[in-house]
Amino acid sequence: GIRASKIIGASVTNDQKNTIGSVEDLIITENEKVPTAVLSVGGFLGIGTKYVAVPFSDLKVTHGNDVMMTGATKESLKALPEFKFHE
Repeated sequence: GIRASKIIGASVTNDQKNTIGSVEDLIITENEKVPTAVLSVGGFLGIGTKYVAVPFSDLKVTHGNDVMMTGATKESLKALPEFKFHE
């Protein structure tokens, strides 16, 4: 298994080794078999950042806890619907 604390905050790269975002949080529900990863995309120092949700299974985590999302780009992530946290 992978500790969530090692994944949250990690940079996400694509198969071209470009940084495309970072893991903001992991969402686990009773009904879903696959956790959801909330990624932060774009922005600088929290300004202009967009949050998007993707199935955790779309991410590949290596032994060094590097996180990769094959085939994704910043633009493809920005095109996803915005995720809003509900406190």
